[in-house]
Amino acid sequence: MTKKSNVSEKEAALKTADPLMKDVSDPIEAALEPSAPKKVRFPRLKKFNEKRELNTTKFSKFNMFLMIIFPVFICSMAEITQSKYFTSYFKFWTERPTVLIFDILLTAVFFVFFLGIFKKGWIAMAVHSFIFMALSTTELFKYGTNGNHLILSDMKLVRSVKSLTSFAYIKITPQLILYYAIVVAFVLVAMYFNPKLKATPIKRVTVSCACVLPVAALIVLPAFYKPVYKTFKLDTTNATNAFILNEKFDKNHFLAFLIQTATESYSNRLVVPEDYSEEYIDQLMNIPVDTHEDFNGGKKPNVIVIMSESYADFRVFDQLDIDKDCYKYFDRAAAEGKGGTAITPTYASWTVRSEFELLFGLPVRGLNTPNMPQRELADREQPALAQYYKSWGYETVYVHPFMSGFYSRARIYGHFGFEKMIYHDDQAGSTDFTVPVKHFGTYVDDSTVFDQIVYEIKNSDRPVYLHTTTMQNHQPYNQGEDPDDEFGNYLTWIHHSNEGLKEFLAQLKEIDEPTLVFFVGDHFPSLRGETSVYNQLGLSGENCTPLYQQKYFFWSNYDADFSYIPDHETSFFYMPYIILNIIDAPRDAFIEKMNGFMETVPVYSSEYNSDIPRNEELDIITIDRVIMEEFSPSPIPEDELSTHN
Repeated sequence: MTKKSNVSEKEAALKTADPLMKDVSDPIEAALEPSAPKKVRFPRLKKFNEKRELNTTKFSKFNMFLMIIFPVFICSMAEITQSKYFTSYFKFWTERPTVLIFDILLTAVFFVFFLGIFKKGWIAMAVHSFIFMALSTTELFKYGTNGNHLILSDMKLVRSVKSLTSFAYIKITPQLILYYAIVVAFVLVAMYFNPKLKATPIKRVTVSCACVLPVAALIVLPAFYKPVYKTFKLDTTNATNAFILNEKFDKNHFLAFLIQTATESYSNRLVVPEDYSEEYIDQLMNIPVDTHEDFNGGKKPNVIVIMSESYADFRVFDQLDIDKDCYKYFDRAAAEGKGGTAITPTYASWTVRSEFELLFGLPVRGLNTPNMPQRELADREQPALAQYYKSWGYETVYVHPFMSGFYSRARIYGHFGFEKMIYHDDQAGSTDFTVPVKHFGTYVDDSTVFDQIVYEIKNSDRPVYLHTTTMQNHQPYNQGEDPDDEFGNYLTWIHHSNEGLKEFLAQLKEIDEPTLVFFVGDHFPSLRGETSVYNQLGLSGENCTPLYQQKYFFWSNYDADFSYIPDHETSFFYMPYIILNIIDAPRDAFIEKMNGFMETVPVYSSEYNSDIPRNEELDIITIDRVIMEEFSPSPIPEDELSTHN
């Protein structure tokens, strides 16, 4: 017998004697579990692991049962966690059994995928459980915070989790602890009995890859997902607003909802039209243009755009008894100037949709209404309205009394033409504000923002274009005389905003500079899912249109011409052109074109009305200006523009 064979026999004998000795022929297992030390320091642990290794074969049938039942178990626990009650889960079984079967089969595919990667059943179960329970808990807190359900695209905000914690109502209940304890107990049982997948690494990788295919097909392949969704009776209604989306959740529940909305998001992805070209854009822009540069006889007024966080007029609902003084000074400003109704592209969240439309004068529908349109933009100088004002000699300022990193504002908005950006980060203890910072509720008082605006006007030797997105009225609304009276606390804050607005406009009257103010709320507020006033009002996908109608006003401390303000509903993205008309700003072909659209397509929002047809010209102009080559007229100097195209 050779020396080599003697060594092999010795290794085999050692493996037989010590079940902890690893088989290094399995590279995946070797990577996951470090080699056993030469000297065993923890004999009890060694004995326990020896017992587990014996359990793998001794209780093989029970282990097979554990691995078969696990997908049913974790799917059920995820559904129970997000719905809070066992009774809701049993109701799901009785009312939507085919959807639940779809969930279990999908969960089984995920489990086999993890099992192929990790081999050891308890590790696969632990990873799978962590992911499903984390998603389920996030859904629980998200709906409990703002009445909207979790979709996979929300995961884009994971980088802003620090900011999100200040918004959310996070309540650890005994029920939630119990559900997690049950899951942990199941995983511990699996760890003790130690089920394993008996397959070579190549077979396991093949199995994992095979699991990826049906999941990918469910998202990207209509020929596959349409018959599957139909067979299991999933609701595939195209959700054009948050209420229809929530109604879809009621039918599909948690897991099926996540995967089906991922399918919907992929099918609605932005695709550049085939006829997009410089020649086509030139053809669209071939219109007569009045190139005057008078600015009402040469006077360039300050332009202040205030997008007030969650400011909304609930008097639109006659059922609610709203204190007449709550909106008193908003009404007074509208009476001194002129008010109207703007159609916002969002409800309860996604402020950046409204902000995009006001900053660019373009519809988010042209980008297929993404939750975060600023993430879709090309990484270059962008032709936002601030670029126009800068080219006309204005000082351009952006003010947001919150973290500069939230929604990546500091990085992305740096391309928008703002010469100065002012943020405030309470958590970091830093601020760009040059006036004393006061708080009301959780966030910076609106009056602080108003004081900063006055400061910017007084300390600039040029006319000022300033856009601010405030924060005072953002949720949570649990601070007040009654922490549980969300709506009452919200109205208290709106009343406080009105008091600040009165003082702000009074200060502008004392400033000897012509100043135009546009004030509008970005959307109706986020309110808790089950107990919100929206549920009390019985709002649904069929009657929720008032929540997309935002009252606004224009006000000036000089004799401004408000005849340009329409008497009918108008989309948010047209507001910048109304402002340009009021101040008699110069026009180019793009501005003239958008003024034309304002007459022919005054409302362009699928959130507000899904029956409004797509407008190819509006869509392709939007894509051209912020995604593609910007062939349309640009306020950006040619030398800067050419370096980015």
